[in-house]
Amino acid sequence: MAGKVSNFSHLIQRVTASCLLHPLAPTRHDSGELVSDHDEGEKECDSQQGFEDREEEVEEEAEEVEDSEEVRERGKRETRAERLVVEMEVIMNEVFDTVSSMKRAYVSLQEAHCPWDAEKMRVADVAVVGELRRLAVLRERYRRSLICHGGAGGGCRRLGSRPAEVREVVAPYEAALEEMKREVKAREVEVDNLKEKLRSSTSLNGRNRRPLSKRRLSCSQAQVAASPAPELFEATMSQVREASKSFTSLLLSLMRAAHWDIASAVRSIEAAGGAAAANASIVGVHHAKYALESYISRKIFQGFDHETFYMDGSLSSLLNPSQYRRDCFARYRDMKAMDPVELLGVLPSCDFGKFCSKKYLAIVHAKMEESFFGSLDQQKQVGGGSHPRTEFYGEFLKLAKAVWLLHLLAFSLDPAPSLFEASRGAEFHPQYMESVVKFSGGQVPAGHVVGFPVSPGFKLGNGSVVKARVYLVSRV
Repeated sequence: MAGKVSNFSHLIQRVTASCLLHPLAPTRHDSGELVSDHDEGEKECDSQQGFEDREEEVEEEAEEVEDSEEVRERGKRETRAERLVVEMEVIMNEVFDTVSSMKRAYVSLQEAHCPWDAEKMRVADVAVVGELRRLAVLRERYRRSLICHGGAGGGCRRLGSRPAEVREVVAPYEAALEEMKREVKAREVEVDNLKEKLRSSTSLNGRNRRPLSKRRLSCSQAQVAASPAPELFEATMSQVREASKSFTSLLLSLMRAAHWDIASAVRSIEAAGGAAAANASIVGVHHAKYALESYISRKIFQGFDHETFYMDGSLSSLLNPSQYRRDCFARYRDMKAMDPVELLGVLPSCDFGKFCSKKYLAIVHAKMEESFFGSLDQQKQVGGGSHPRTEFYGEFLKLAKAVWLLHLLAFSLDPAPSLFEASRGAEFHPQYMESVVKFSGGQVPAGHVVGFPVSPGFKLGNGSVVKARVYLVSRV
């Protein structure tokens, strides 16, 4: 057999051709060849079938491998999803805990406002800021978890958008920083301007050799006062006098509106001060305001020589005088810029609040208030430890604050100023007194003596004198 038989049809063709070419060949030979060729064809067919079977097996194995890889990949995705769910649950639990803690800290912060507790407020503020920062950390953890576990395919995403996210987070802080820089620059310019004004004022005062006016001195001292000074005390005393005049005018207008007998009220004030008999008056028709101001001044300055106006028995100024002086001036600087109404709204029972309550009840008695307003509501509020937000009480607080600041300054100076007051019938001494009534020519006529003191004077440690204001009458 010369060539291989490739398939069964080819085998039949060859057998047929052999029979036609060799008709006389022995049958056994032909049949043997036929049988041999047939067997060989069967063998080749079996070989072909086996090859196809192996291919099918290989394909099935490949499909099984692919299926197993897909199962493993699905398992990985499910595992990642489970991890993400667990991580999200942990983060959300921490978020709820943090929000609860922040809520408690914020409640503590509110409670620290009324009554005012600086230390408690500082602790609560730190707690609130700490919880906010913790929330920010949790938010960042949440975003990172979404990035690393996000998408159906799993795996970490490309971080190409990371710079944009960073800019988004940093942008508010950058804006706040720029705003603070602008504010700092504005403050620096303001400080430079104030320094220039101070230098100009100082040089002008040096050239003219004259003391600055009270108003100008008050302005400059309010801006640059870093330590207690006699000049600052004089300026503050001027503010006390202005506040006293303003409150006196308001009180007098309320008396007239309530149809008071002003002359009788003046006689009562004079009698209480030992200035005259109850049935006579030394005050002129249009000078009732001076008698009323004298009454107010006497009440509000009572106890000025004691460190607490005799509201308690404290002796701190004697036990540790240096430290007490520093504390008084620190309180002066803190109190200087405060609105007394707002301060007492937050701290109604502070030392200043107790001082205001004591002096208001001493100056405005119950019958006076009832005649003014038809009720005793303000008396009840003040007596109960609170402070009414009325125009009348607000005007009184301006005077009370000015006297309180003067008192703090007095106990800040070393040596402390000594208070003096002119007595009825005393000779007029221009170096220690000034008349509230202006005389023609600017000179006090001879033969005038003190009728009653209007406000006290002070002798300062540097030798200067804050003159006492007096109402003068003729000796005759």
